Amino acid sequence: MTLKAVLFDFNGVIIDDESIHEQLLGQILLAENLTLKPGEYKQICLGRSDRACLEDILTNRGRICTPEYLNQLLKKKAQLYVQELEKLQKLPLYPGVDDLIFQARARNFKLAIVSGAIRQEIELVLHRAQLAEYFAAIVAGDDIAVSKPEPDAYLLAVEILNQIYPSLNLQPQECLAIEDTLTGILAAKKAGMQVVGVANTYPFHMLQRQAHWTVDYLTDLELERVQEVYSQRQCQPSLGGC
Repeated sequence: MTLKAVLFDFNGVIIDDESIHEQLLGQILLAENLTLKPGEYKQICLGRSDRACLEDILTNRGRICTPEYLNQLLKKKAQLYVQELEKLQKLPLYPGVDDLIFQARARNFKLAIVSGAIRQEIELVLHRAQLAEYFAAIVAGDDIAVSKPEPDAYLLAVEILNQIYPSLNLQPQECLAIEDTLTGILAAKKAGMQVVGVANTYPFHMLQRQAHWTVDYLTDLELERVQEVYSQRQCQPSLGGC
């Protein structure tokens, strides 16, 4: 088995912006005469698409969620997100993102983003961080009908990469997913992929029980060692858990 592609989650892996999303979701709900309960964001939203998160919260409050209503709220949230980022002189990117992308490109791995975030938000960050050119594909929350932990987004990323690179013949088991949530890890595993869990959002020990490899920080991830594991078709306990 050969490693051919690295698929990055976005929020919690590339950018440390979950607090911004929680704040904006609270604003959106407040405008609808609702409040975000303590712990609700982490329980319902982490690792899932904005649409799925918002729909579940509103449904739990007894609101009727038509597609038009959800689209209106999601559009408003995306606009607020842009405004929040414009206030920041420096984006809160996680240390090690640049180096990991360099490692992947040096080995000719194809790169993609697989996220439940809105495409507008992802593209804004990637362009501002000057990272957009490195990702051949983006699968955003806008592109799929179901959210993680279902595997659809990861499988769509494989399909898109094969369309872009017809000779690649990429299979899910030839992809490495990088995730920070239990929901995201499960989605990638359901798609048949190996997963690195990075402890940006959940404690190391929680991710270690679920991911194939676990690291405290992106700077700890050595793709050369992971690539060796793929070529040997075996796990490397020292990189995390199998």
